[in-house]
Amino acid sequence: MFERVLIANRGEIACRVIRTCRRLGIRTIAVYSDADADAQHVRLADEAFPIGGPRPADSYLRGDAILAVAKKAGAQAIHPGYGFLSENTDFARACAEAGIAFIGPRPESIEAMGSKAAAKALMETHGVPLVPGYHGDNQEPAYLAEQAGKTGFPLMIKAAAGGGGKGMRIVRKEAEFADALASAQREAQSSFGDARVILERYVEHPRHIEFQVFGDSQGHVIHLNERECSAQRRYQKVLEETPSPFLDEVRRAAMGEAAVAAAKAVNYVGAGTVEFIVSPNGEFFFMEMNTRLQVEHPVTELTLGLDLVEWQLRVAAGEPLPLAQEQIRAHGHAIEVRLYAEDPEQNFLPGSGKLLRLRLPAPSAHVRLDGGVVEGDTVTIFYDPMIAKLIVFDADRPRALLRLREALAECEIAGPKSNIAFLERLARHPAVVEGRIDTGYLDRHLDEFLVGDVAPPDYVLFAAATAALLHDECAAMAGMRGSSDPHSPWAQADAWRIGHEGRRLVALQRHEHRYEVEAYGHAGNYRMRHGDDTCDVRGARHDGEILSARFDGDALRLAVRADATRELLHDADGQRHHLGRAAAYAWESSDAAGGNQLVAPMPGRIVLVKAAAGDEVAEGQELIVMEAMKMELALKAPRAGTIESISAAQGDFVEADAVLVRFATE
Repeated sequence: MFERVLIANRGEIACRVIRTCRRLGIRTIAVYSDADADAQHVRLADEAFPIGGPRPADSYLRGDAILAVAKKAGAQAIHPGYGFLSENTDFARACAEAGIAFIGPRPESIEAMGSKAAAKALMETHGVPLVPGYHGDNQEPAYLAEQAGKTGFPLMIKAAAGGGGKGMRIVRKEAEFADALASAQREAQSSFGDARVILERYVEHPRHIEFQVFGDSQGHVIHLNERECSAQRRYQKVLEETPSPFLDEVRRAAMGEAAVAAAKAVNYVGAGTVEFIVSPNGEFFFMEMNTRLQVEHPVTELTLGLDLVEWQLRVAAGEPLPLAQEQIRAHGHAIEVRLYAEDPEQNFLPGSGKLLRLRLPAPSAHVRLDGGVVEGDTVTIFYDPMIAKLIVFDADRPRALLRLREALAECEIAGPKSNIAFLERLARHPAVVEGRIDTGYLDRHLDEFLVGDVAPPDYVLFAAATAALLHDECAAMAGMRGSSDPHSPWAQADAWRIGHEGRRLVALQRHEHRYEVEAYGHAGNYRMRHGDDTCDVRGARHDGEILSARFDGDALRLAVRADATRELLHDADGQRHHLGRAAAYAWESSDAAGGNQLVAPMPGRIVLVKAAAGDEVAEGQELIVMEAMKMELALKAPRAGTIESISAAQGDFVEADAVLVRFATE
C-alpha cells in the first residue's frame, strides 16, 4: 500500500479521500489555489502546497504544477477525485512517465471512454445498444445540421468530452438547432477545453440508471449494482438512489452484464460508471462511461458496506479486487441529495459568500454527510457551489425517504441562499415517492417543487411570533441577572404597564412582505391577532429547536429555530418558512429595482453580447450571456424599450450588481 498520496482536487471529494487515507495510515498531500488557502481540504491534509490562481485553468487543471508538487513532497500516487484532471488522458500518462501511480484507469481506457463519440464507436463494435445519432469527427456546423436532420427531432446535443451535464441541449425544432449548437459548443469549450459535440435521438421520458464497475490489473471486472439518477434538472443530478425502484432482477442482471462487458472492452482498471438511458418499456441504451469515481458513490457504499476509495487505493497499488461478483450482497436502501448554495426561486442562480450559519444533522447509522466546508467558510465564485452531500440509509425505500425528510428538516444554511426547501419538496413529491420520475420531469413541472412567494398560513405566523416572544423574554431575563436591579419589572420583556395589559408587536418579514402580529401576555401564554384572525396561545415552550403549545386548544409540536434576527419554521406539513425579524415600528417599503437597467446577478465573465446601444428590444429578449460557476447565464431585457448604453464586452470579468445595460428613459 502507498505511504504518501497527493489529492489533485479540492472541496468535498478531497476531504472524502483524506478520510479514507487517514484510516489506512496513508499520509496525505493537498494542493490549493489562491482562493482555497483556508479551505477545509488544506486543513485536513498532512501537507498542502499552493499551485496557482483561483481559476481552475490556473491551478487545479495545471497538471505540470501538480506533478511538481508530487515529486517535491515524495508522493507515490495521485488521486484525482472527480472533475478537473480525473479523466485527462495526458495527465494520467504524465503520472506514469513520472513514476507516480495514477489512482484511476489506464490512459488508454480514459482515452477510449473519455470521449462520448469514441466510446459510442467502441460500444457499437461490441454490440452494446446505442441510441441513434451522430458521433463522428466532422464538426462543421452545416454538416452537424445535416446530421441532425437525418437523426430527427427531438434530439440531444452533447459535449463529446466531459460530463456533469455541461454542453448539453435538447433541440425540438430544426429552427432552434443553430443557436443551441453554438451555446453547447461554447459551454463545452469553457468546461472541457474541447468544443466537439455528438448528436443523439432524444428518448422521451427516459430514466437514467448507471452501474458502478470495478476492475483490477489481474483482469477481473465486476459491477457493484446500479444507481438511479432520474431526478435531474437541466441534466444535473438532484437525487440519486440504490436500488432503482424501476428495475427488476431480470433487467438488473442484463444491464449489469452490459456494464461489465463495456468495462472489459477497454481492459478497465479501477472505479468507473457505465451510464444507460432506459426507456419506459425497459429498453436500455449505452449513454457514456465515466472513468472515475462518481459524486453519488456513497449510496453504493452504504448498501454494500464498502469503501470504494479504499478499493481504488488497493487496486492502484496492484492488489486484486477484494471481492468477486458472487460475493456482492446488497441490503437496504440509500438516497443522496446535494446541498448547494443556489437560489431555486431565481432559476437556481449559483450563490457565493460566507457561510454565516451551517447546521447539519449529526452523522449516524442512518445519516452520512460528505462536505468540504464548515460554518465560517466562504463559497467562492470559481468552483461548483456544493456545500455538502446528504446521504441517508434504512431497511427499505419508504423508510429511507422518511430519513431524508427528517435529515433535511435539521439543515439550516445562512449566508448564500440554498436549495434545502427545494429538496424538501422533492422528497415529498408523489413522482419521487412513487418512484416514477424521469429525467425531464423536473424541468417540465418545476413549479411543483418551488415554494414561490406564497403567504404563510396564520398559524405559522402565530407560532413564529410565539417563538420570537419566548426568545426575547429569555434574552431579557438573562440581561436582568447581570443588571444592578435584577428584580425591576421595567427590565422584563413582557410589555408590563401600570393599569393595563401591555401590547407587543412582533413584525416578521418574508421577501418583500411584512406581517404584523399583535400579542398580549407573557411567559408562554398570549392572545394574538393578525389582521382579522385571532389565536389564544397557552403553555408555549421552546427549547431552541422545538416549539410546543396549544393554539386555540389544539396542541402542536413544530420545528422552530429563532434568534433576534430571524425565524426558521417547519409547519405541520413539513413546509419550510423563512421569516426575518423586522423592526416593530420602523418600516420602509422596498421598491423593486426599476426596469431601466440590467445588472450582473453575480460575479462572472461575459461570453456574448447580443445587443448594441440604440437597439429596440422586447421584454425577455436575451441581451447578454455570462459565465459564472461553470454555468452559462442568459441575461434578458427587463422590459421593452431602447438600449441607451452597454457597459460590458465579450471577455470582460464583471462583479455582482455591476450595471451592464442601461435603457433610455421612457
